[in-house]
Amino acid sequence: MIEEIAAVILIVSAFLAVYLDNAVYSVVSLTVTIMSVAFLYFLSQAGLAAIFQFAVGAGALAILFLLGEMLSEGESKQRPTHIVAVTLVALLVSAIPIFFTVGIVPSELTVLLQVSDVLWNLRGIDVVVQGLVILTVAIGLSIVLHNRRGEDV
Repeated sequence: MIEEIAAVILIVSAFLAVYLDNAVYSVVSLTVTIMSVAFLYFLSQAGLAAIFQFAVGAGALAILFLLGEMLSEGESKQRPTHIVAVTLVALLVSAIPIFFTVGIVPSELTVLLQVSDVLWNLRGIDVVVQGLVILTVAIGLSIVLHNRRGEDV
C-alpha cells in the first residue's frame, strides 16, 4: 500500500512539475518527484540507488532553482481550476494501474528479479539515459542563457 501511495505522489508531482508556470512551484514539484523516486528505490531494497538518486537530484534541483529564479520574468497567473484539473488527470492516470490489475501471473512465468539486481546488472542503460538527460538540460540551459545574453546587448 505504501508503494502505491508513493507512486501516485510521484505521478501527480511529475504532472505538476511540467504544467506549472511559476518556476519555484515547478521546482518544488520536481523535488517531490525525485524524492518519491528515491523512496521507491529504498522500498525496493535498492538503498544505494536511492542515495544516488537523492544526491544527484538535490544538486540538480539547486541549479534549477537558481536558474529558474534568475530567468523568471515575473509572476505568472495560472487559474487554480486548471491546476486542480491537471491534478485530477494525474490521479486518474495513476489510479488506472492500481485498481485495474491484470491478475496473478502463474508461477512458471514469474522471474524472481529484485530491483537492485536489475539496476546493477543493467547499468549501461541507466548510465546512458542519465547522461542524455544531463546533456539535454545543459544544451537547453546554454541556449536560454545565450538568448538571454543576446537580449541584454
